Amino acid sequence: MKDDILTTRRAARAPARALMVQGCTSDAGKTTLVAALCRILKRRGINVAPFKPQNMALNSAVTADGGEIGRAQALQALAAGLAPRIDFNPVLLKPTTDQRAQVIIHGKALHTLNARDYHEYKRVAMQAVMESWRRLTAEFDCVLVEGAGSPAEINLRERDIANMGFAEAADVPVILVADIDRGGVFAHLTGTLDLLSESEQARVKGFVINRFRGDIGLLENGLEWLEQRTGKPVLGVLPYLHGLMLDAEDAVATEAIAKTATRLKVVAVVYPRCSNHNDLDPLRLHPEVDFDWVGPGQAIPPCDLIVLPGSKAVQADLHWLREQGYDVAIQRHLRYGGKLVGICGGFQMLGRQLHDPLGLEGAPGSQAGLGLLDCETSLEPEKQLRNVGGHLQLPGEPAFTGYEIHMGTTHGAALHKPAATFADGRSDGAQSADGQIIASYCHGLFDHPEALAALLAWAGMASPLAVDFAQRREADIERLADATEAALDWKVLGGLIGTAA
Repeated sequence: MKDDILTTRRAARAPARALMVQGCTSDAGKTTLVAALCRILKRRGINVAPFKPQNMALNSAVTADGGEIGRAQALQALAAGLAPRIDFNPVLLKPTTDQRAQVIIHGKALHTLNARDYHEYKRVAMQAVMESWRRLTAEFDCVLVEGAGSPAEINLRERDIANMGFAEAADVPVILVADIDRGGVFAHLTGTLDLLSESEQARVKGFVINRFRGDIGLLENGLEWLEQRTGKPVLGVLPYLHGLMLDAEDAVATEAIAKTATRLKVVAVVYPRCSNHNDLDPLRLHPEVDFDWVGPGQAIPPCDLIVLPGSKAVQADLHWLREQGYDVAIQRHLRYGGKLVGICGGFQMLGRQLHDPLGLEGAPGSQAGLGLLDCETSLEPEKQLRNVGGHLQLPGEPAFTGYEIHMGTTHGAALHKPAATFADGRSDGAQSADGQIIASYCHGLFDHPEALAALLAWAGMASPLAVDFAQRREADIERLADATEAALDWKVLGGLIGTAA
């Protein structure tokens, strides 16, 4: 019935416009450019939606329709003024090892496959991609598509569903974006174009150069050369926006943030399969928090608070944590009165045992946890996905909203003192009897001003400054859109996506 309604609505208006943003490299700026364009078109009154056929990322979000998509597409949906939905990212791959990944189709985890088996599975994945594509183009006036990685990966060209394979199947025009801050921008653009087929080259309608800083006059002769060499226009040179804070698609954000008066030291462990590490962005950004990630070969420094974030491979990451000696460092931290927060996979590590009877993360069996909370976790094949809201069990009972994404069920005496209660009456997580440890399955605990302030006060900061992370994100989307709109050639771009200059 819903598809019939959308088909009728689609027939009553002009065909949907579409544009695909592909990048010469990972992290070239595809995600931010699509987010910026979504906000620009929304401000112009155009009914626009984001779309990424295939994403590989460990940062994800729970959708309004009960599925799971890449965090970047949730950000782009926000920029477009929409609630996240599974059709915005129909295929999501979440790596569990260097060679295997969980395959999520239309929001649900269906398989864990190695790279070779997934290559064969792409025929099935492409069907899901095109189903979502048809639904979006039936509903929206414009759909902005984000590619993945680079379209010039020769070894991945066969059965490609993420870049030119999709663009050709859906007959979508493409623009290429390259990051000049990396260096070699002209080689990136011309080399990528040269490695495409003739029909794919014709599909590329122009270039965007991202993260430029300096005198634009010194770049102009290079831009003229590029246009003469390729016959393609440069649609814009986007400035380097210092301090821009948007949800990372996958890479851990490590950019230093200048702060003058910090009052609390926070350290978070970044394991090999760290997931949803954007949970900690509010701590990283808070002007009174001195925040550091610690990783391989680094010691945990003296601090007030240690955070164990989520993990896509909890048992393997726990083994790695022990190899780094972080279990000993955490014990020492607690002996000296420090505080500890575990989120999702980090929560599971804190218990006495981790059970994997079905071998979902490796060989079937059990592993000792850190033993800091009296509870145990059993991994189960059905992933729990839900958006939640409730109150932290801290002074003032501050309200929060967030989401759960996990495959384990935790039980034990520690849960009798929960970290939070949800609006539906369920309790979540645990607090240690001595008040030094908080553990929760809820992602997004730090996003809300009252909850963040309460957690910082619990960790030892007197009268913490209230910081609204959602407000900061919204302001940065607007800043990004303003800078992008000013830099782009709308005479060309407007013709591609059906909007006036």
